[in-house]
Formats: sequence, structure tokens, C-alpha cells
Amino acid sequence: MTLSEQQSSIDRIRQDARERFEALGFPTSRDEDWKFTNLAPIAKLKFEPAARDFERASELLRDFPANANRVVFLNGSYAPRLSSPGIVGTIRQTPAPILELHLARHADYRRDAFAAWNTAAFEDGAFLFIGARRVVEGPVHLIHISVPGAGPGSAPSVAHPRNLIIAGSRSQVSIIESHLGVQTYLTNAVTEIMVGEDAVVDFTKLQNESVSAFHIAAMHVSLGRGSAFTSRVLSFGGALARTQITSVLEEGSCCTLNGLYVTRDRQHADNRTTIDHAKPHATSHELYKGILDGQSSAVFNGKIIVRKDAQKTDAKQTNKNLVLSEGATINTKPQLEIFADDVRCTHGATVGQLDQEAIFYLQSRGIGREDARALLTYAFAEEMLDSIRDEPFRVYTGQLLSGRLAREATA
Repeated sequence: MTLSEQQSSIDRIRQDARERFEALGFPTSRDEDWKFTNLAPIAKLKFEPAARDFERASELLRDFPANANRVVFLNGSYAPRLSSPGIVGTIRQTPAPILELHLARHADYRRDAFAAWNTAAFEDGAFLFIGARRVVEGPVHLIHISVPGAGPGSAPSVAHPRNLIIAGSRSQVSIIESHLGVQTYLTNAVTEIMVGEDAVVDFTKLQNESVSAFHIAAMHVSLGRGSAFTSRVLSFGGALARTQITSVLEEGSCCTLNGLYVTRDRQHADNRTTIDHAKPHATSHELYKGILDGQSSAVFNGKIIVRKDAQKTDAKQTNKNLVLSEGATINTKPQLEIFADDVRCTHGATVGQLDQEAIFYLQSRGIGREDARALLTYAFAEEMLDSIRDEPFRVYTGQLLSGRLAREATA
């Protein structure tokens, strides 16, 4: 397959997506899925491509744990000088037959405007193929960095990160996806994951964008028969951040979706998940936790669908929120749509505050009030961090959270 044929395959997909984006337009609050997330701050900005500032990108990477399989994309383009030699390729290097079979076949750009925009505009992306029965040692780290122009009159930039991940039957892999940057910009990311029969995929996403940035992301996961997929989404940054996960489960598969969102000041975090039990004997577990302070707001909308033939489904969904100030708000909506009769499904949501008796107890042991609040808040979130398999990255995210909570305590 020649390079021109590969490019032609991508161009055909791009053109179709471009037409769909023009037809769909930007979502508004009149759309049910965007009822509590106002896109006006994004719609009024004029975004332009940004220069590739490798020096500033290197500074952002300085504190990241070392990794033998690390691939870096700067403003949506592959940055080989910042990456390490490993098993990850790029979409532009991928043969056309594979792209035609998998690229944009799972992310529904015909209905999702942002997925259409990404598909029409992405420059490159990460392509990870794990062969059958292969076990990858250590995590694969996909890092997406946004560094707009340094000049005082620089316009906000936009990047469209793309990840295409295929895990063959009975393979095993752990993947970390990180997003970070400086100044004002928009990240519009799409990740497509195919988990083969009896394969095991562990996925961690860290969203630590600039506090003045916007982050819109969609992840689409297809689980094969008997496979297992676990994800945890950690959302710390961004003025407005939204992550949408859609997973489709085949017979006997297991899907675990966990998440932690931490907001302060006027940040807004929107987390939406859909777990589609398409076949029988599948299991899903979901736990999302939120910590809100200041005048911030958050949305959690989790939907579990059990199809007519998906008997013996076992599904559990929970959303817990810790509200630290009177000005913070949370809109939570767990949902069940069940069309089968032999299932076990539960869902629930809680919203609460810190236990004042626990704070008093810690103060009686010589711990200051603000430190006591930070300790109890960290304990609320610790469950999510403890599930990260890679120890260096688990320590790194723990330090990020501790620093964030300490700043909130002194704000």
C-alpha cells in the first residue's frame, strides 16, 4: 500500500466528517446532552494553529515519570524528539486497510459534532496494535501537549488528538493518556479502543490542562467476548472539561469505569458514560467521585443500557460527590435502561460535605483545621489513585492532587 493510497483513505474519512460537522453545528444548551454545559465560551473564540514550541513542551514534561514506551504529540502533531523508541506508531504510518477497518468506525462522528470536527481536522495520532497473546511489560504512555504561541497577541489554539488502540485476543496492556498545556486553547480528543476476545486492557487518563483551557474528549470502547476493560479518568484542569465514554460489551466481558473530578473557582467538569450491555453474561462496575469547591460546577450523567438479549447482566453504578463550599453545584443523573428480565442492576448518587466531627477529632490531635480538611478530602479521593497500577504514575498523580487540595485550603 503506497503512501498516496494511505492518505487517500484518510482524506475520504475526513471529507465525510467535515460534511457532518457542517450539518450538525455546535451543540447548544437546547441539546439534552449539553443541557448543563454551556459552550458559549468556546464558540465565541477564534482558534488558530499553534507553533511547535519544543522548549516549553520539554518543561511541562520535566516532572513526568520516565517511561520506555512514551509517545508525545505537540499541538496534535507527533513529536519524535520528545518521545522514546517503543511500540507505539502513528496513524499516518498505519496501512490504509487497517484505517479503513477501524478508524472512525466506533466514534460516531455522524451524530457527535466534536467527534466529526476531530475526524475532519486531526493531523496525526497514536496507533497502538497489540498482537494476539502478547503481554506488554510496563505501561504505554500517550502524552498530548498544547503550547500556543508565546507572543502577547497570540490567538487561542486548537488541537485534535486522536488515539487508535487495538488489543488482539488474549493480549494484555496498560495504557496511560495524559493531557497538559499552558495558556488558553481547546483540546478536542477522540480515542477508539478495540479489546479483543479474552484480552485485558487497563486505561488511565489524566486531564491536567491549563486552568484557562477547554477540554472536550470522547472515548469509544468495544469489548470482545470474555475481555476485560478498566478505565479511570482523573480530571483536574481546564476551565471547561468534558469526557464522554461509550462502551459496548460482548458476551462474558467485564467493563469497569472509574473517575475522579476535582474543581475549584469557576471550573466546570462534565462526565458522561454509556455502558451498553449488548450480549448476555456481561458485568460492569462504575464509580465516579467528585470534589467541588469555590463557585465551580460539575455534571455526571451515567447510563447503563441492557439490551433485550443481554440476560444475566450484572451492573452497578455509583456517583459520590463532596461539596466543599456553598457556591459549588453538582448535577448528577445515573440512569438505567433495561430491556431484559433476568438481570441484576443498581445505581445511586450521593452529595455530601465533610464530616465536622471528623475535622474536630483531627484538630484535637493537633492538626490545623485546613490541614484536616485537606486530609479528609484526600482520603475521599484516595480510592481512585490507589487503583493505578503503575507506581511512579500513582505517586505523581497523588502529588498533583495533594498540591491542588493544599491550594484550595489556602484559597
